[in-house]
Amino acid sequence: MRILFIRHGEPNYEKDCLTETGRQQAAAAAERLASEGITEIYASPCGRARETADFTAGLLGLPVTTLPYMHEISWGGEEIPESGHPWTLSDWMITKENFDYSRDDWREHPWFRTNRALLYHNMISREIDTFLEKQGYRHDGRRFFCAEGNDKSIAIFSHGGSGACVLGHLLSLPFPYVCSVLPYDFTSIIILNFPDRAGEYVFPRVELFNDCAHIHSRKDGPAIQQKPDAEPAGA
Repeated sequence: MRILFIRHGEPNYEKDCLTETGRQQAAAAAERLASEGITEIYASPCGRARETADFTAGLLGLPVTTLPYMHEISWGGEEIPESGHPWTLSDWMITKENFDYSRDDWREHPWFRTNRALLYHNMISREIDTFLEKQGYRHDGRRFFCAEGNDKSIAIFSHGGSGACVLGHLLSLPFPYVCSVLPYDFTSIIILNFPDRAGEYVFPRVELFNDCAHIHSRKDGPAIQQKPDAEPAGA
């Protein structure tokens, strides 16, 4: 089974829709995805993700099923700098604190312990596990039990934040670490491959990451993953 994660095209965040550039990106992504043998299409309920998915669905003649939990995450909390913005805080943890993700739990860091982003991360992690179990893969620690594998190619159109939550959870990587070291652009394509070995434990392999070859002119990167403008208090 392959799961293709596609971020939405360039958005108008205020109106929750795609810009003209975003629509061109989504159309190009649809052409790129046409050869991937996609059998099912899912999308966040947000307009910018659903609109991006509609281009591929229209080209392939497939319906789009909404995954409510893949809605973009929210963040914030009392006495958390930068309004709790995960990407900025993640950068600081690495560059200013030299945070040791292999030893320390990011969930207990004061910038994430009471951050709404953690609640979203936990919710999305639970829901994607339920989704995968229905596909025949039960999450067990860092591995998955393949109860009954399949050869589907499933496309999920979502966002930078909810996508990072899923990637971190499935690949056993800390969410803030994913935000910092695994950024991906508008309409980028990420593919995880789950082996079809019924009755055995398996783990997902990264088949493709941040493929944007279908976009010929792109900006420096996702606007939401901006660099911090100032250092945190006490840093």
